[in-house]
Order: sequence, then C-alpha cells, then structure tokens
Amino acid sequence: MIIELILVGIFIGTMSGFFGIGGGMILVPILLVIGFDIKDAIGISIVQMVFSSVFGSYLNHKKGSLIVGEGIFVGLGGFIGGYIGGYVTVYISDTILQFLFFGLLLFALFRLFFSKNHEDDSQTKSLSKVLLFVIGLVIGIFAITLGIGGSVILTPLLVGLLHYPIKKAVSAGLFFVAFSSVAGMISRLNSGTIDFHNGLVVAIASLVGVTLGIWLKDHVSSKNHKMSLLVLYVFALGMLIKKILF
Repeated sequence: MIIELILVGIFIGTMSGFFGIGGGMILVPILLVIGFDIKDAIGISIVQMVFSSVFGSYLNHKKGSLIVGEGIFVGLGGFIGGYIGGYVTVYISDTILQFLFFGLLLFALFRLFFSKNHEDDSQTKSLSKVLLFVIGLVIGIFAITLGIGGSVILTPLLVGLLHYPIKKAVSAGLFFVAFSSVAGMISRLNSGTIDFHNGLVVAIASLVGVTLGIWLKDHVSSKNHKMSLLVLYVFALGMLIKKILF
C-alpha cells in the first residue's frame, strides 16, 4: 500500500503542478478505487493539497508566472470557506458527496470547453475586492467539503468569465488551493476526521511531481495546455462514474 501511495503521490503532484489543481479531483477517485472510503480519501487529499499547493505556488512565483495581487482576496475568502467546509463534510452522506463531485466536474468541463484562448493579459477583467473575497468564500466551502482545492472551479471561471490567459489562471488556481487546503486541514484535524499518516506519504511524494509538472507547464503552448486540462476532467469523470455505478 505504501508503494502505491508514493507512486500516486508523484503522479498527483505532477498533475497539480501542470494543471494548477490541488489534485483532489484525481486523487479522490484513485483512492476510492484503491479501497479507501470517500471521507478518508477526502482527508488524505486535503493533506496532499497543502504540500503541493504551497510548494507549487512558491515555484510559480519564483518563475514569475504567479502575480499575487487580487489572488490574496480570493485566497482569504478561500481560507475562511475552507475552514467552514472542513466541518461540513462529517454531516453529508457519502452518496451525496459523490454526486456533488460529479456535478462539479461536469460544470468545470463545460465552462472550460466553451472558453476562448487568451494569450496575454490585455483582455483580463477585474472584479471588486469584496466580490473576489465572496467568490473565494463560496468556492472554499464547496471545495473542501468535496476534498478538492477549488481551482477546479476557479480556473474555468478565470478563463471563461474574466478572460485570464490559461497559464496565469492555472498559477492563480494553485495559489488559491494553498489557502483553502490549509484551512480545510486545520478544521478536519480539529474534528478528528483525517488520515494524517497516509496523507503525509502521498503529500511528500507529490513534491517531486510538482517540480516536474511546473517544468512541463512552462514548456507547452496555451492551446495544448487547455486541451490537456479538458482530457484530465474527462478522465476524472470516467473514474467517478465507474465508482458510482460499480
């Protein structure tokens, strides 16, 4: 089991760095297939997200692809929302969690598929700081309840509604995950509903993958990057459908 978790961690870390996701949208279905129940899988996912998002955001900032700016306000909302979301999970049934996750992935796939490619920041829209905070709050509650970082919702919104270039949106999404996942882990630890041992195994292994994923992100075109992200969403949907039906 340990070897499996290490390999999964490296894989998830690579996906996290490349796509700017916390990794939960892939990690949770994989853990379900391996044999973990949904709530343990969510707990392990949150621990992994803390490590990969903080380290990945540091690397992105160092490379100049992460502009902190407005992200702070979305992140602060995500932190509070993530903290609340960590307590909500224990009151929701496994079946409801799985169907919420399914609906979330469908929405993200639809939003991203119909978005236009923006190669620069010239058409990027701005929102008020209060609205950014509220967006972060809502996404944080919803995301941590499902064991994902929130960028799976935030990145398509940034690309499809605010016209962010895909790579800037990906970096901003991973930065958001750092806030929501830390808050989610704190609240889950306080309520005693987290598999910290297995979470650390996956999380530490994911750091290797994050480094590789960010390197890959910087060496692909925006068009190919978007197509890869769409493939990722379809893959996660397929794994979740398999789990729900069988």
